[in-house]
Amino acid sequence: MDDQHVVPEEKKFDNIEGEEKYILRLFVTGASPNSIRAITNTKNICEKYLRGRYELDIIDVHQQPLIAANEDLIAIPMLMRKFPEPERRMIGDMSDTNKVLRGLGLKNLEE
Repeated sequence: MDDQHVVPEEKKFDNIEGEEKYILRLFVTGASPNSIRAITNTKNICEKYLRGRYELDIIDVHQQPLIAANEDLIAIPMLMRKFPEPERRMIGDMSDTNKVLRGLGLKNLEE
């Protein structure tokens, strides 16, 4: 799993063609089937709809329990949109693309 890292304030506002950069955190539990699906689905959605304008930190709650504890997680896997604000949280394996897009605040681009 990727290590969580601190995003400098100035980096949060980098964008391509005037669009905001998305700062996302995906919390998973090891290599469980749901975690693997959530990682794959989230990466695919980000590459298709946010290519070049997102950062995705994948955090295994078993390897990084302090980060997980600070986020008041209610279920795993959970995708958290840290930026743009307001913060949003989505639970599950991220297999419903339209639901994830709505959670990210993006138009329903699948229709």
